[in-house]
Amino acid sequence: MFESLSERLERSFKILKGEGKITEVNVADALKDVRKALIAADVNYKVAKTFIDSVKQKAMGMNVLTAVRPKEMMIKVVHDELAILMGGEAQPINLQGRPAIILMSGLQGSGKTTMSGKLAYMLKKDKKQHKPLLVACDVYRPAAIDQLKVLGDQLEVPVYSEEGNKNPVEIALNAVQHAKAKGNDIVIVDTAGRLAVDEEMMDEIENLKKSLNPSETLFVVDAMTGQDAVNTAKEFNERIDFDGVVLTKLDGDTRGGAALSIRTVVDKPIKFVGIGEKMDALNVFHPQRMADRILGMGDVVSLVERAQQAIDEKEAEELERKLRKNKFDFEDFLNQIQTIKKMGNIKDLVSMIPGVGKAVKDVDIDDNAFKSVEAIIRSMTPKERKEPSLLANQSRKIRIAKGSGTTIQEVNRLIKQFDDMRKMMKQMNAMDKKGMMGKMKAMRQMQQMQQNGPKI
Repeated sequence: MFESLSERLERSFKILKGEGKITEVNVADALKDVRKALIAADVNYKVAKTFIDSVKQKAMGMNVLTAVRPKEMMIKVVHDELAILMGGEAQPINLQGRPAIILMSGLQGSGKTTMSGKLAYMLKKDKKQHKPLLVACDVYRPAAIDQLKVLGDQLEVPVYSEEGNKNPVEIALNAVQHAKAKGNDIVIVDTAGRLAVDEEMMDEIENLKKSLNPSETLFVVDAMTGQDAVNTAKEFNERIDFDGVVLTKLDGDTRGGAALSIRTVVDKPIKFVGIGEKMDALNVFHPQRMADRILGMGDVVSLVERAQQAIDEKEAEELERKLRKNKFDFEDFLNQIQTIKKMGNIKDLVSMIPGVGKAVKDVDIDDNAFKSVEAIIRSMTPKERKEPSLLANQSRKIRIAKGSGTTIQEVNRLIKQFDDMRKMMKQMNAMDKKGMMGKMKAMRQMQQMQQNGPKI
C-alpha cells in the first residue's frame, strides 16, 4: 500500500542528502517535491497546501542538533505531520448501549456487507467475547440477504432478516428486540448502498439513524477511489453526521489520497481499514503506524500483534522445549507454516519489517509460496516427519517427490534448508539464556509501551 507515495517522498528527501544544515532554500526545494508527491497521490489540494505550510514552519523553527542531518530531521517532521493529518491516534469504536448498535452506510459497491461480516468477526474474537448479531437491511439488492447469511454461517455469527418485509427501519427495530431476547450485545446493521444524489435513499438512511439512535455510525468507502472517496464522505457526513470511516481495499491503494485527506475534510476519524479479502483482513487504523509505513519505517508493533493473535502460548512453550532439545521436526515446521499463513498476506507481513518493505516492493510474493513445501511435507510418512534423518534414503526422496508432484531436486533443497535451519536454531539456543518465551514477553512489553491507541 502507498508504494507510489512512498517512492515520491523518498525522492523528495534526497534533495537534502549531503546538506550540512537546514536553510529556507533547501527546505523550500524539498517541500516543493513533497507537495508534488501529495498531489500526485490524489490528496486534496487544500489539505496538501496546509500540510506543507505546517511542515515548513516546524522545520524552520527547530534547533537542529549537529548529530542530526537535515534529511533525517525533515523525515521526522514529515512523519509527525502525516500522523497528525491522519488523526494522531487510533480512535476506538463506541460500544455503549445494551445492545450497542452499529449502523453501516456507504455507496453502492463499497463493500458494506463484507465489511459488516469482518467487523462482526473482529468483535467476536475480541477478549471481551462479544456476541454480535448481523442484520440484513438491504432490501433492494437481490443477493444482499443471501450474501450476509453465507457470511454469518461462515463466521458462526447469527443473521437477522425478514422475508417479504421491505421496510428497513422496521426490520432494524425488530432486530434490536431480537438481540435483547437472545443476549446479543452488539447489533451490526447492514444497509443498502446509495448515491448521495438519490434523495429518497438518503432520506431512508437518515430515518434509520434517527429511529435506531446507533452507538456508532460508520461510513464505508473504497480507498482506491481517492479524491472521489473524500467528496462522497463529505456529502454523506452532511446528511447523517457519521462517527467514523472504514476504508476498504487499502492494500491496493498505491497513492493514499483518501487516507491522507478524509480526516481533514470531514473532521471524522478513520477507524478501520480493510487490507484483503479474508474475513480477518480488517485492522484498527493507527495513524502513527501508517506514517511509519508510508516513510518505509515498517510496522513492528502491528507485526507483533498479528503474531500474538496467531500463536498459541502453550504451543510456543512446547516449541521452545523442542528447540532446546534439538527435537524440531517437519511436523513442527508444517505447524509453523500454518501459523504464518494465519497472520495474513505474506508480502504485507514482510513489508512490516523495517527496511524490508522497499526491498520487496517489486518482488512478487505469492500467498501460495508455501504450497510446494507443504505438499512435500504432507507426502512424508508420519515417521519421516518425526525423524528427518530417515530422509537420507534416496528411495524415500523419490517417493516423496512423486507424491507431492515436485522434483527430487526440490525435495533435496527443502531437506538441506531444513537441516541448515535446525543448525542455526541450535546455535541460537546455545547463546540464548532467557529463551524464546522471554523474548516473547519482552516483545509484549515493547508493544504495550509503543501502543498508541486503545483496542476495541
